[in-house]
Amino acid sequence: MLKKLILVLNCGSSSLKFSILDPNSKKIYVSGMIERLFLKNTVVFIYSDKKRYTKNLSDYTNYSDALNFIFKKIKNKYFNCYNKIYGIGHRIVHGGDKLNKSVIITDKILKIIKKFSIFAPLHNPANLKGIQISKKFFPHLKKNNVAVFDTSFHSSLPKSSFLYAIPYKFYKKNKIRRYGAHGISHNYILNKTSKVLNKSKNLLNIISCHLGNGSSVTAIKSGKSIDTSMGLTPLEGLVMGTRSGDLDPAIIFFMYNKLGLSIESIEKILTHKSGLLGISTKSSDCRYSEKNYQYNKNSKLAIKIFCHRVAKYIGAYSTLMNGRLDAVVFTGGIGENSFLIRRKVISKLNLLGLYIDKNINTNTKFHKKYFINTKNSIKILVIPTKEELFIAQETQKLINKKNI
Repeated sequence: MLKKLILVLNCGSSSLKFSILDPNSKKIYVSGMIERLFLKNTVVFIYSDKKRYTKNLSDYTNYSDALNFIFKKIKNKYFNCYNKIYGIGHRIVHGGDKLNKSVIITDKILKIIKKFSIFAPLHNPANLKGIQISKKFFPHLKKNNVAVFDTSFHSSLPKSSFLYAIPYKFYKKNKIRRYGAHGISHNYILNKTSKVLNKSKNLLNIISCHLGNGSSVTAIKSGKSIDTSMGLTPLEGLVMGTRSGDLDPAIIFFMYNKLGLSIESIEKILTHKSGLLGISTKSSDCRYSEKNYQYNKNSKLAIKIFCHRVAKYIGAYSTLMNGRLDAVVFTGGIGENSFLIRRKVISKLNLLGLYIDKNINTNTKFHKKYFINTKNSIKILVIPTKEELFIAQETQKLINKKNI
């Protein structure tokens, strides 16, 4: 009997990740990513059966070429997976207020995703491209494509959290509100923390910190998202790789009226040239700033600002927990791997009863134990996020439900 596998696609703004896995056994058969799309030195990494395949692609490779390259590799008998795939799960960043749960993809769903691309211009168009090309390459699976939304987990936000203090008509007519992002990751972290702490997720109060090139913090009370740092778009909130995060809106007026910059230029600055890149002046990669932390004042400043913003959100969200915070959880590329970031963030939060164990924090094998807090501290955990597993399980669930 053939195993039934799920192909998971995650098309980002400048990268493409994929996995082929069994959602029941959780075994990953093939995974990989293509980095630096639309830039020089585009490169692909594929992992299968403890083997690693690396290849430099043509400079400025686009989504169509990248996806076709990956799909041809999947169809290659070397991976021996093509005929075992029975569903495709797509990570979609923004579902707006219309799509607040995972769905089988139809023409109607595609139109809604396209409509809300205005709120995720770096992501939704790429997500749509992934759906379009996968349907062509896997025509027998056209009805087994599932959209899993980053915004879904935040559909539980109360109005006091998701509304902006602008005229109410902009919410009613134009749907301007906080939607959040990284919901797939925060949802996975909630479920995993529930198991680690052996506590029902419906009773769990945690603050989940997804820190990476894109970063967000979410307040989860009684198992539901009640506030989150990203807003109408993934631009609001924390300092990120190239995104500014929170700023005074009047800065945009100043740039436009006094500096003579166009709206297009301002958008590009805030989304592509700000964040860690803007402060360090050298790189959007947190690892660069960490490496040069002791030697370069801009790198040091970038790390300080990043940690300041994360700590500020954790502190603010602790006030929403009705007096009981069970844990602060770090995840994402930076959250899982940077002991410097974790240490500097937690050092600002001793007032809340959060204390980090410096020895455990710097131990590269700590993730097997999860806990990096001292004995007298509120729990501090590091949990690797597995968004692809969550997407695969959602995909399997919907396809099986459809076929009943």
